[in-house]
Amino acid sequence: MIKVDNLSKMFGGFTAVNHASLNIEQGSITGLIGPNGAGKTTLFNVIAGVHKPTSGTVLLDGEDITGLPPHELFHKGMLRTFQIAHEFSSLTVRENLMMVPGSQPGESLWDVWFKNSQVKREEERVRNKAEEVIEFLEISHVAEELAGNLSGGQKKLLELGRTMMVDAKVVFLDEVGAGVNRTLLNTIADAILRLNKERGYTFCVIEHDMDFIGKLCNPVIVMAEGAVLAEGTLDEIKANEQVIEAYLGTGLKNKVTS
Repeated sequence: MIKVDNLSKMFGGFTAVNHASLNIEQGSITGLIGPNGAGKTTLFNVIAGVHKPTSGTVLLDGEDITGLPPHELFHKGMLRTFQIAHEFSSLTVRENLMMVPGSQPGESLWDVWFKNSQVKREEERVRNKAEEVIEFLEISHVAEELAGNLSGGQKKLLELGRTMMVDAKVVFLDEVGAGVNRTLLNTIADAILRLNKERGYTFCVIEHDMDFIGKLCNPVIVMAEGAVLAEGTLDEIKANEQVIEAYLGTGLKNKVTS
């Protein structure tokens, strides 16, 4: 589904992504791991259109999407979440979900005035979709809570729910486990697995929690110093001497071998 070929991103004289190439297969949950500063989030940002690459290409279902801005990629079915959740803090959980679908007729003053019945029908459809997402994620108990009052894990669930409000082809999850307690992390993992198995979502996941990666991801891709270092199952990655050496340099050996 995603083909990254020889992708590089430089900031001044610093190379954050260094000729990285990788594939994300349709229907997979691909893990992306590596030491801090390996270039993982920058790679996500380049693929998702936040940064334009210095060189290289990105294909989505064979279409060249290199450098397209996030709003265009959104309409092509590519979505991403962030390590720090980006919610509308003064809106409820339900209202956050209902904000997601693009080009709603209620956004047009003309439609509100002259196509009011159409606006109401679309709003009802979006509301029903939001209710479906709330039920799927088992967050009905916070549906009317302001998003700014949610815990870190609940905000991550809300971000995952927002990706469900449109027909996503591929979802990039950036450290979904950061700041999340183990119980909620298991809930998030179960939701990702259900979306993958029941609805065919394709995921690429940046995460430092190896238990989380092991539960969800195959294959696992390792980055170091901006480049792709290795790819395989988690067991193959744990046994790879180059990977262990990359983590040893940052004192993270136990994260790979435990």
